[in-house]
Parts: sequence; C-alpha cells; structure tokens
Amino acid sequence: MKKSIYSLQIKSTFLFWLLLFPLFSSLSQQKVLPGANSLELHLDLFKNKSIGVIAHQASLVTSEKDTVHLVDFMLKKELNLKRVFAPEHGFRGTADAGEKIDDQKDLKTQLPIISLYGSNRKPTQEQLQDIELMVFDLQDVGVRFYTYLSTLHYVMEACAENNIPLIVLDRPNPNAHYIDGPVLEKEFSSFVGMHPVPIVYGMTIGEYAQMINGEGWLSENNTCELTVIPILNYTHQTAYELPERPSPNLPNAQSIALYPSLCLLEPTVFSVGRGTSMQFQLYGHPKYSKHSFEFTPVPNFGSKSPKHKGEVCYGVDLTSTPHPNQIELRWLMDAYVQFPDKESFFLTGFERISGTGALRKQIQEGLSEEAIRASWETQLDTFRLIRKKYLIYP
Repeated sequence: MKKSIYSLQIKSTFLFWLLLFPLFSSLSQQKVLPGANSLELHLDLFKNKSIGVIAHQASLVTSEKDTVHLVDFMLKKELNLKRVFAPEHGFRGTADAGEKIDDQKDLKTQLPIISLYGSNRKPTQEQLQDIELMVFDLQDVGVRFYTYLSTLHYVMEACAENNIPLIVLDRPNPNAHYIDGPVLEKEFSSFVGMHPVPIVYGMTIGEYAQMINGEGWLSENNTCELTVIPILNYTHQTAYELPERPSPNLPNAQSIALYPSLCLLEPTVFSVGRGTSMQFQLYGHPKYSKHSFEFTPVPNFGSKSPKHKGEVCYGVDLTSTPHPNQIELRWLMDAYVQFPDKESFFLTGFERISGTGALRKQIQEGLSEEAIRASWETQLDTFRLIRKKYLIYP
C-alpha cells in the first residue's frame, strides 16, 4: 500500500507559497484563497489523468473576474473528468438532511454523478474503475457531526484500497478558532461521527485528512496517498465568511457559528428553525409558551417535513447573538429546565450527536455548566496534542 506523503510535501508546499505570496499581495490584497484557487498552479498533478471529483455546490473557484464551479473550471482546463461523486445534500446541495440521493447525470456537463449518500457511502471498486486520481473539494464547517468528514473518511479508504492518489483542495473552517465539546466515545460512532474528536476540533478538512491517515483510522491501518493543496493567507484565527451555503440549512455566517451548539437540540423535541428562514438561529417548542418570540415551521428549501410543521412554536431568537468561542450549553440546559414534560425531552439519537453517554445524564441530574465542562477537559487536552501533529496553519 502506498504511503501518505502529507507531512513533508504539504508543509513545504505551504511554506513555498507563503514566501512567494507577498509578491502578489497588491493583486490579492491578502484575501484568503482556498486550495481550489491554486489549482491552476498545480495542473501538472492533474494532466493526463482520469479524474474523479468529490464536489458540491460550494466547490467554487473565485477570481477578480468571476466565480465558477470547480467542475466547470477543470473542464475548461481540458482535464479528463470521468465522474463526480456527491455527498449528503447532493451535487447541487438541494436535498434535505438525511434524504437519500440516487445516481444521476449532470444536465450541464453530462458527467455521471455518483451518490455517496444513497445505496453506498463509500465509493465501490466498480465506481472507481479507470479512475487514476481523486480530487476532494467539500466546504466543511468544522463540526464532528457534519457528515462531509465521514465522506472524506470513506473516500480515503476507497482510494487506499484501490491505490488511487487523493488530492484535497483545502478550504477554511469557519469554526476553526476554538476546540470544545465531549470527545466521541467509540460506542456512539456512526456516519454523524466516526472519529474520537470533540464536537468542534479546530482543523481544516485538509488537516483532518492528515489526521485520518496519521492516526490509522482507515480500515486495516491503511493509508491513503494524500496531497493537500493548502489555503493561502490563512490561520485558524482568520475570520472567514463562506461565499456559498455549505448545506441547505446553514444559510449564513450566524447559522454556521451557532450550529455546533444548537445541533445538540436537534435530537430533542425542540425545533432549531428548520422550516423557517432562520435555521440554527433560534430554538423553541409549542409548549415553551413563557417566551413571547414565536415562529411556525413550514416545508421549505432543505426541509420538506420540519419538526412541529404548521404549529406555532415559542422560543428564543438568537439572530443577534455574538458568535460563540465555545460550545454553548446554556440553550440546551435552558430548554430542558423550562420544558414541562422532561420525560419526553430527549429523543433517540442524542448520544450519536453529543458523542457521549454522559451529557444526557448530566443535564437530567442538574449539573452546572462548569461541572459538565470540567468532565471534558482531560480528553480535550489529549486531543489537542494529537491535533498538533497534523496542522498546516498556525
């Protein structure tokens, strides 16, 4: 099995462009440039190869003149694209959360689109037939239960098993500025959390790919032949607003910032705004009537059948809340304490999202936020040491 070349090649490539980039600063004004923007500088890696691309609606290549989709850009450069692989929500990013997607053909390019959220979530040997290079370009949001990480894992595993090199076009993580939350316990691993990492792990998807390789998380301890094309002008503290929503129910920077905390309310009876225009920017329930703020979920883009469809919900508007620097437990705790029917509050699957069997019990037992946070610290310290080995950016 081919070995990963992530350590030396990625860091040296990054340092090379970091040193070179000031020459172009008058043109770029030090804008953050995702890896896809540097693709043209690395065309030698792609030429004369039959290529598969893992992409979605946010896989964009931007310039001062225009913005084009990665697939269109690669076709314009006459690269030999064989097929596109699509994650949850599909190639065009229009499917609901959890909605199964069939294989299809892209009407614009006529390329076959292979769904990795349908009959299989790992590319099969047949689907990889005649592919000589895979390119991964999904916009992540830096949260353990966001399923693009699991798609990355299975793509890397399939590439390792079929001796196909993988190039990750790295993208900024809008929640990279902190690390927080319980570390996933093995018994709760699933497609919404495969690895022993906290809810917010503070890494780009390229760095995360290095960690998957380096920690031996692929089956049979395989490693994928991995190259990361890095982001320019970026650190983990760089504020970055995504130019395109990464999935249907994360429409703006506020929803992305609150998503790591509010998603803990998803596997409860509370709504977090699916079926409204303020997804992941509020929370409420029809029986939460002490609050004057109200909303009514209805079917809309990204939510064909939202929780509490057609019911007036009372709750809390978070649209003006400052972006957190930690997992905010106060909203989950407030909802539980003030909800009249505590026996029905938590739904099946809460542990898959929280990643631990402890948090539900801690909330039910009335532990303070300080005490709950203290229970995470030892594992978070261990994770920080692991994470440090795979960082590309300061």
